[in-house]
Amino acid sequence: MAENKENIQSNEQTQSNDYKRKHEKWGTMEKQGLVVGRGDNKRVIPPDEVYKLACLYCSYQEIADWFEIPRETLKYNFRDLIQKGYNSTKQGLRRAQIEVAMKGNVSMLIWLGKNMLGQSDNPMESGDQAPLPWTDEQNLPHNSTK
Repeated sequence: MAENKENIQSNEQTQSNDYKRKHEKWGTMEKQGLVVGRGDNKRVIPPDEVYKLACLYCSYQEIADWFEIPRETLKYNFRDLIQKGYNSTKQGLRRAQIEVAMKGNVSMLIWLGKNMLGQSDNPMESGDQAPLPWTDEQNLPHNSTK
């Protein structure tokens, strides 16, 4: 038992030290993209990275924070691309939901029926809430066996 504790502690120590590099390597990298900002605040933003983040359904603020630019600058330069990413994700999610429903998932069938087809659990949703006419008299021929 004591050996296991020692092994666990030594593993935790090596794991915590794994993320630290002994020799840091620094270099330069060129990236292509749209130059945004003015003066010392200029940044190069690759549109494909913006699209990937939008496909993950990141908010405008999250994407702006990632690239360290103001939210309004991001919206001004990439609004259409971000909307395209959002729409792509919605379409993929919708496709997956329909596939699950078509495989027989009853709750997904009900949910899609309500949300896509306008179906409901309450069939009396129309403006006409009056009860159906009801009479006790039947228009059937009477037997004269009294």
